[in-house]
Amino acid sequence: MELEAAKMIGAGLATLGMIGAGLGVGQVWGNYFTAIARNPAAKDEIGANIWIGFAVTEAIAIFSLVVALLVLFG
Repeated sequence: MELEAAKMIGAGLATLGMIGAGLGVGQVWGNYFTAIARNPAAKDEIGANIWIGFAVTEAIAIFSLVVALLVLFG
């Protein structure tokens, strides 16, 4: 197998982490809306934590992209 082909396959496999991040973001926001629907008074209390969860989950996608670019161009 040529080196370029191996880099392309490795970069493609490295981006599979973005699937998990997408599922995680959907899970975070889905649970947030469910919690608000059950107890609207807790919106301010939950609101700060939802952004932290969203940012951490999105960081996984960014790390996955960085690894894919390192594999591809490194």
